[in-house]
Amino acid sequence: MPRRPRRDHLLGAVLVTLTGVVVYWLAVDLFPYHSVNDDEGVYLTQAAMLLEGRLFLRPGPLGDLVRPWFFVEDAAGGDLRYYSKYAPVAAGFFAVGRLLGDPNLILGVVAAGNAALVYVLTMDAFGRRIARLAVVVLAATPLFLFSSSVFLPYAPTTLLNLVFAVAYVRTMRRDSPRWGVIAGTAIGLAFFARPYTAVCFAAPFIAHALGSLWWTRGSDRFRPTLARLLAVTGLGLVGVGGTLGYNALVTGDAFLFPYQVFGPQDGPGFGRRELLEYDRLYTPTLAAETTVRLLATLSTEWTVAGPIGTLLALVGLRRLPADRPSVADPTLAPPALRVVVVGLVPAVVLGNAYFWGTLNGLENGLIGLLGPYYHFDLLLPLSAFAAAGAFVLWGRVRAATRGVDGRERRAVLVAALLMGTGIVGVAAVDAVEEPYDENRLRTSNLATTYEPIEKRSFDDAVVFLPTPYGDWLNHPFQYLRNDPGLDGDVLYVLNDGDVERFETVDATGDRRPYRFTYRGDWTGATTAVDPALVPLSVERGDRVSATTTLGVPARATTARARIVTEAGSARYGIGRVDDSVTVKWQVGGGRTGVTGRDPVGNATAPLPTGVSEVTLLVTFVEPQGTTVTYRQTVSVERTVRGIRVIWPPETRVCSLTTDCGREATYVGPDGDYVSGVSVETTATGRNVSWSGSR
Repeated sequence: MPRRPRRDHLLGAVLVTLTGVVVYWLAVDLFPYHSVNDDEGVYLTQAAMLLEGRLFLRPGPLGDLVRPWFFVEDAAGGDLRYYSKYAPVAAGFFAVGRLLGDPNLILGVVAAGNAALVYVLTMDAFGRRIARLAVVVLAATPLFLFSSSVFLPYAPTTLLNLVFAVAYVRTMRRDSPRWGVIAGTAIGLAFFARPYTAVCFAAPFIAHALGSLWWTRGSDRFRPTLARLLAVTGLGLVGVGGTLGYNALVTGDAFLFPYQVFGPQDGPGFGRRELLEYDRLYTPTLAAETTVRLLATLSTEWTVAGPIGTLLALVGLRRLPADRPSVADPTLAPPALRVVVVGLVPAVVLGNAYFWGTLNGLENGLIGLLGPYYHFDLLLPLSAFAAAGAFVLWGRVRAATRGVDGRERRAVLVAALLMGTGIVGVAAVDAVEEPYDENRLRTSNLATTYEPIEKRSFDDAVVFLPTPYGDWLNHPFQYLRNDPGLDGDVLYVLNDGDVERFETVDATGDRRPYRFTYRGDWTGATTAVDPALVPLSVERGDRVSATTTLGVPARATTARARIVTEAGSARYGIGRVDDSVTVKWQVGGGRTGVTGRDPVGNATAPLPTGVSEVTLLVTFVEPQGTTVTYRQTVSVERTVRGIRVIWPPETRVCSLTTDCGREATYVGPDGDYVSGVSVETTATGRNVSWSGSR
């Protein structure tokens, strides 16, 4: 082999490796707690399941309390089980990363693989020099960098699509059915991973294949062309068959995809589209408007150097062939391959216009953080033609300086190259900087959120998690995931209700319970919250006695107390206050109330049988009438054998009202409260005569 091509390929390999290293660094440094796209947790849970040979999660007595985000609930055969709404192909990639000891490694490997395949395809279409620059363009493209650095399926699926493309080119150029087998296998796996994405990517290649059969009909080239294409088609259909087989295994119907079970009105198509409680009438007009918005975003913010990269790609279109015979070349010579690569643009853009997920991605802000990930396959034409466009412009500069003296010409060319590189470089940094900063902000806030859990070493624990987005695990706290067998050192469950809390305690046996909570509004990590991890206990007995000592808020002069159950309430006078206030209260004997304080009316409140809530409210009043109320709520179970109370209570400090939300959660003395606020509380069960089982 000549020394120059070997050196060129070595340089290409270095660029490819550096691309993978950059993506790995971003994954580790920028996304240590994952992005705010909670689908990452779905794929990582599925990857862990694959490593244990599981397609289903079986929650047993915990039921819905451990249902992960985007998992389908299924009771086939009588036993509750869950399976992912997504196919397991991308999760298979991530499982390999777990086997390597660092799941982030596979992100770097996939990114390097995509860069290598872009290099090969660009070399096949334009030559080695443009191919090397195409890798640089790809590595500086924000869409590639950020979408490749997270555990989502777009980069792995594109890897399979690009393997198909490279193998297809070689089977057509080399008359090699073996390459056809590789091409068919790759596109079959891509179909298994994301059927619609694979079809959109394959569309221009399918068009070329059909055209090749038409152009070679009646000639001696028809039979070998048909043989190559049959190899591609045969293995591709095996992938389709595998997809249908997987469907049959998990949904019971080969033609019913898991995502359709989860959201029957989700997926491609116009009309009424719906996912969970969100629905839209997705019309062709709305699809066109969405596509225009998305293309504007892609072309000005998420290509290399923003609009400069898009302009370079448009200039690169001048390298398209102008004559029909070259386009119709069945062997996919460079001019024909350029046309096929350009064909990806209408195929991907129009295909995704038919899918309402592009609209969701724009409206929920995820595209603003990770780029138009549904259009990830456009990175091939954008990178290849932007690199070609740069060489077209460079050729124009060289042509324009031909009449200049040799030394002066070299100086002009060097100056032009440095100026052009500087402009593009600054624009490239600017394009990456904004999404980097936005994701860095969220990572910083997530680090604050998870700090109490990261500081704790768990051993046989169960942690109750809040549910700001509804009854799902890993939505939004996808960093806190269970082992597939629900048997890890820590088990995460939903803090869903009073009955469910006792069911969890009973189902998890000797596990030490904790409550993970926070003060503030959950805003998708755009702002920080004040978190707390509270160790819990279950107090038992014929009655449970509690003592609550509260700090007096600044300027408060009087106080009153009230205890509330689901069957009634009782009020108590406290009177003037100056230092701290201690309230003793107890639950038991079918009643609950405050002791040692003068009742205003009923001395106690009735306690219902079964599981219910008991709330103690202590309201402090300032001279001008403003109030601060400490609100403590506990889950209580009353049976014929006694009382159980989950302790300590969830405490909130409410201003101007007695009932407030999570923005007023008490998370300890370091929280931001009115001056003087503090809480100390204890409880004990008395005359214990029963075990924890019901």
